[in-house]
Amino acid sequence: MHRRSFLATSSLAVGSLVLPSLRIPAAAGIRAVLFDAFPIFDPRPVARLASSLFPQEGPALVAAWRTRQFEYTWLRTAGHRYRDFWSTTADALKAAARSLNVDMSQAQFDQLLNTYLHLPLWPDVAPTLAALKGAGIRTGFLTNFTPTMLSSNIATNGLGGSFDYLLSTDPVRAFKPAPAAYQLGLEATGLRAAEVAFVAFAGWDAVGAKWFGYPTVWLNRLDSPSEELEATPDAVGTDLATLRTFLGLP
Repeated sequence: MHRRSFLATSSLAVGSLVLPSLRIPAAAGIRAVLFDAFPIFDPRPVARLASSLFPQEGPALVAAWRTRQFEYTWLRTAGHRYRDFWSTTADALKAAARSLNVDMSQAQFDQLLNTYLHLPLWPDVAPTLAALKGAGIRTGFLTNFTPTMLSSNIATNGLGGSFDYLLSTDPVRAFKPAPAAYQLGLEATGLRAAEVAFVAFAGWDAVGAKWFGYPTVWLNRLDSPSEELEATPDAVGTDLATLRTFLGLP
């Protein structure tokens, strides 16, 4: 369903764990939490729909689509040939279908692409947002999603007014892990990087956030394998209890 993720270390056990040496100082100074879209919105319906539409090719199609989706964001950022995330996702689907010789109608293409506008919430989102609000911690998104993609998913799930910041990387015309993308969080909150926790879904996003200087939680919901990029998240787990533990919240 997604690009190979990075950075779980062998010293972390399965489940929602925190590096003890980093938990106390991080929790003491965090005043805002920024989320990538996928720790909040569940992307698995995309794969289920693909398998329903294409029983034979569905899993391979989704894997190729996700690979190209993020390769294209990185290539377009590096090459200064920006197209927004919605257009990039559409281009990636076309390329993936072509690479696998999948005979896809326009209606099927539109159905798959539009799934990204109406993703459901993960079940642990509501209690976590309530805990953060109760602790006086500001919340927001910092995502490659376009503003339309973000607002559509927020409306689908009745989350209007639940977040203090709705930050798309689109205004800087660069995708994460470009530093300019992460800088949006500091400009919006007016805080130092050490005061803003970032919650990543993909391992590469956790790497980028750590490189930038954010205290970072890798929410490895799909139990993805780790790779090596010389950056270790401050906490790693499979659900949002990881974030609450990291911040010292119930």
